[in-house]
Amino acid sequence: MKKIVLSLALVSASFAFAQKKEIQNASKAIEKNDIAAAKAEISKAEGLLNNQLHFLEPSVLEEYYYAKGVLLIKEGKTREGAALLGKISDLKTIYTGKDSDKKKVYFVGKEAADKSGIQELKAENYAPKTLEKVNGFVNPFLKSSSDEAYKAYQAKNYNKAAEKYEEVYNLLKAIGNEDKIYLYYAGMNYGAAGKNNEAIDIYNSLINSGYTGVTTQYLATDVKTGQVQSFDKNSFELIKKSGSNEYKDLKTQSTPSIELELYEANIRLLVDAARYDEALALIEKGLKKYPNNQRLSELQGVAYYRSGKTAEFIQTLKNQVAKNPNDKESWYNLGFLQSQDNATLADAEKSFKKALEIDGNYVLALQGMAYAVHLKDDENTLEQIRAFQKAKKINEMNKLMEKRRETFKKALPYLEKWHSIEPKNVEVVSTLKGIYMNLDNMDKYNHFKKLEDSLKK
Repeated sequence: MKKIVLSLALVSASFAFAQKKEIQNASKAIEKNDIAAAKAEISKAEGLLNNQLHFLEPSVLEEYYYAKGVLLIKEGKTREGAALLGKISDLKTIYTGKDSDKKKVYFVGKEAADKSGIQELKAENYAPKTLEKVNGFVNPFLKSSSDEAYKAYQAKNYNKAAEKYEEVYNLLKAIGNEDKIYLYYAGMNYGAAGKNNEAIDIYNSLINSGYTGVTTQYLATDVKTGQVQSFDKNSFELIKKSGSNEYKDLKTQSTPSIELELYEANIRLLVDAARYDEALALIEKGLKKYPNNQRLSELQGVAYYRSGKTAEFIQTLKNQVAKNPNDKESWYNLGFLQSQDNATLADAEKSFKKALEIDGNYVLALQGMAYAVHLKDDENTLEQIRAFQKAKKINEMNKLMEKRRETFKKALPYLEKWHSIEPKNVEVVSTLKGIYMNLDNMDKYNHFKKLEDSLKK
């Protein structure tokens, strides 16, 4: 007997119908407040879907988001439910077509369409139909979620604050009032809670969306009280048109941009997470927008240094001091890196001296001149002296000892200056004690020996 098989197209249609039926049943159960039934139907649908939401028609996907979002919130999982309800407002431009198996596909937004790799997808507009129901359901949760977020922040419970601010963002988005300032608050609190990956994801989302935090404020002064009041746009326009005598000095003003702050915060988190390639890519993007920003340049240097890209770090520092010759930190960092190679030791000395020209009390540069330039090879020199002594090569030993003493004399002014700035620093006191002993200056040696003993008590 001939074996009968269904065509792929018919299988696909049957599959889609089954999914649609389960989701519609779940939506109906939610309307009846039958949580158990809704949960069962959602579970059946997800078993068939296998997370392949792009096979759902927009209307069915909307019902899925609505049913599961409401279900989760009713189960006390407000954050997760709000995130799903928030996705309903994303259902605006749908890219449709067929995959390699001739199955109809629906991708929400251009980014998802591009990621699919499917060619010749057609963009279609879609208008969500559940927004009114979502609005009525969500509104009661907004104030409580906002209050909980603020209270958690005040109590320094940053992880809870982050989750609640993210919840507020998604609840607002679900009713068509998306305000990314709450997503920004969530990112800041995740960072404060040490949840760096979560903070990075949020900051990336904000940066990629072009969010700057700039908003327009509509202000007017109350004539009776003299207080400046803030209005929404519509109320402001009504006051303006009415010519009301109750208000004066009507004006609009923009809040400052936080875009640069977003870049800096995210880059710091990426560097701390050792995600250097991502950090450097973001820095490059940021420097195109803010080419003269010193902080971004500094972060670029840190990322290069920590990732082992020393040559790139040195070039970054050279660029920084060329732009800002009074940047003592960059001169110091440049000197430090140059001092690691004997071939550029003279350059290191020049860089440290540049830093000291800017700030004569800059301790790091004083340490650089003493340790990284003049005393850099002291241990090797001492080993050679001992080797000559052991081999009874007295002339060679004496010459090297004299050379060492001259080196000590060159380092002394920087060490003495450091000591004058930090008189209770044991490290510099001990170093000076040792140097004066080798220079046979016993008065100085005894002075620093006595001081060292007192500091170590």
